[in-house]
Amino acid sequence: MVTTTEIAILVIALALLFGAYRIIRAVKPFIINAVVGVIVLLIASFLGLGVEITPIAVLICAVGGIPGAILVILLAYTGIAFAGMAIPFGVLTII
Repeated sequence: MVTTTEIAILVIALALLFGAYRIIRAVKPFIINAVVGVIVLLIASFLGLGVEITPIAVLICAVGGIPGAILVILLAYTGIAFAGMAIPFGVLTII
């Protein structure tokens, strides 16, 4: 015989399951944007653009996606922010 306690536990478990599904569904685009943005930043760093991957840069990529990664690359290239140890190409032409 099924008791009311077992039914209550089943209802609570289903509510938690649906809640977790909604949270994961809401966070999934940010995770995909962050991964794609970090890949773009890694490629830019590999090419020698001098981009430093910081938590703020990853957050910008998570919210902005590829345009956010391009913004971070442009800010690093101009030396305004997110500049790593490598010298940007524009500085090499001046020297």
